[in-house]
Amino acid sequence: MPRIDNAQLKSFLEDTEKINKKELEKLYQNAEKGKTSLAGLIIESGLIHEEDLRKLEAYILGIPYVDLIKERIDPSILRLIPEPIARKYNIIAFKKEGRDLQVAMIDPDDIQIIEFIKKTTDLRILPRLTSKTSIQEAIKQYQKSLEGDFEDIMKKSSGSEMTSVPSETGEADAEDLKKMAEDLPIIRIVDTLIQHAIIERASDIHIEPAEKEVIIRYRVDGILHDAMILPKKVAPGIVARIKVMANLKIDEHRLPQDGRFKVETADHKLSLRVSILPIFDGEKIVMRLLSEDSKGLSLSEIGLRGDALDKVHAYIKKPVGIILVTGPTGSGKTTTLYSILEILNTPEVNISTVEDPIEYRMPRVNQTQVKPEIGLSFASGLRSLLRQDPNIIMVGEIRDEETASLAINAALTGHLVLSTLHTNSAAGALPRLLEMGVEPFLIASTVNVIVAQRLVRRLCETKDKTMMTGEAFGSLVGKINPEKIIRELKRDRIVDAKTTFEKIQWSHPGKSEECPDGYKGRLGIYELLEVTAPIKELIMKNSTSGDIEKRAREEGMITMLEDGIIKAAEGRTTLEEILRVTSE
Repeated sequence: MPRIDNAQLKSFLEDTEKINKKELEKLYQNAEKGKTSLAGLIIESGLIHEEDLRKLEAYILGIPYVDLIKERIDPSILRLIPEPIARKYNIIAFKKEGRDLQVAMIDPDDIQIIEFIKKTTDLRILPRLTSKTSIQEAIKQYQKSLEGDFEDIMKKSSGSEMTSVPSETGEADAEDLKKMAEDLPIIRIVDTLIQHAIIERASDIHIEPAEKEVIIRYRVDGILHDAMILPKKVAPGIVARIKVMANLKIDEHRLPQDGRFKVETADHKLSLRVSILPIFDGEKIVMRLLSEDSKGLSLSEIGLRGDALDKVHAYIKKPVGIILVTGPTGSGKTTTLYSILEILNTPEVNISTVEDPIEYRMPRVNQTQVKPEIGLSFASGLRSLLRQDPNIIMVGEIRDEETASLAINAALTGHLVLSTLHTNSAAGALPRLLEMGVEPFLIASTVNVIVAQRLVRRLCETKDKTMMTGEAFGSLVGKINPEKIIRELKRDRIVDAKTTFEKIQWSHPGKSEECPDGYKGRLGIYELLEVTAPIKELIMKNSTSGDIEKRAREEGMITMLEDGIIKAAEGRTTLEEILRVTSE
């Protein structure tokens, strides 16, 4: 199907006189200069309504235009295209006649998605052009259909009405809330929410009360997306049910609460960590899904490679010193620490941890949960476990000067200490410890190595491979060392001896039924900073993280961005995903 080029669209718009010619010429020049879509710039400028422009494009292409804003689509036809695909690729199935399926699209030139829908439905696909607003309105019908599903749950369960909040007070007492939590419809709703999350491989479930509805969102492979919208009337029951499951105070609505419960299915054994936070429209719940039957991952499986992998294995064999893992929340630090503990966990050593929370249970490891409400902090827990004759200590996070000082002292007195810090880079961990009040000479003499990391989505299906554009390459100049990257790729035989960085073929995500967006699962990208003699000198001088990183790169450190680009060149992820995660 032919595309409308910018010149063709400009010519038609000039003939229609729907837009000022001088403004049109200016937008055309900007589109050509930026190698972007003239249609997109026109819509952004507000000079013409999106629907009018799409109708004109449909006329030019000879494709029927459809408006779905007020159209009620048969749910059985709507769901021929799964909601995640409809959202990502702006495509809606809206009419079926015999073997013909009409689909509304913003880009009818997307042959890849048309072929995918054809293959999965075994129908002849008839593309129709529509506007983004029309697509967004049609997507809401997925949510309305799910609301209907949950209404069916309530109708088909006990045959009786759910317990409701007393109308006189507007609030339910503990007895009323217990009745809500025991209502069969509510039990089925909560079970369905969790089951859907397991099927979608979600790491977190967000239950967010709004003024007139309850929004359910799942985080899958690090990306948060809407899953469904439920009627507001089920909110008190859902909250009560989850509080009962997590053994929390059912009638406490003013204070945050944290708890935990377990779920077992035929295929999964999960621990769900519950956090409840009072907000304006009620109580928001976030549940973290932690698998209890998953096997520990090796360091190579989580993404460590090359010299970084070899050096981590070397440093964890040292009996004393500190190994730090850094990164923001959700970057996989805990998984990396447990992968290291999996290697170290032998009968010859005593391993003790102090964590908040304990995310994974590990046999033969003595794990202590931080409980600030009774005075059990990281510092007090660490102080106590030092009297437990440990060889290896894992501190979930170094948050303050007292914990940092105790960790340093433990390393000085013959222990191997593993811990995490919230910094954006490996080099940033050293000034962070200085800010906490730790003396430079103590940092230099105890910290062995620092690993910084992020998580990126793992490529599932590859659509095609292309070379990097000059614009993309230009944006990386100064941030990476192309020679270092190509040397690593040649060493691992990913590219041949004659390949240059500019000639590397980069993978793009394809679409499949199993992987609607081309990704499945995640892997880590890393940088590893050794505290060598030159780095120790910089620490003693209170040098900045920039100076420390510069020196580490001169010594051969591969940065997270470079490690990510290497993994993209290997075909394990995409360049776009690496740039998204390392954009800071």
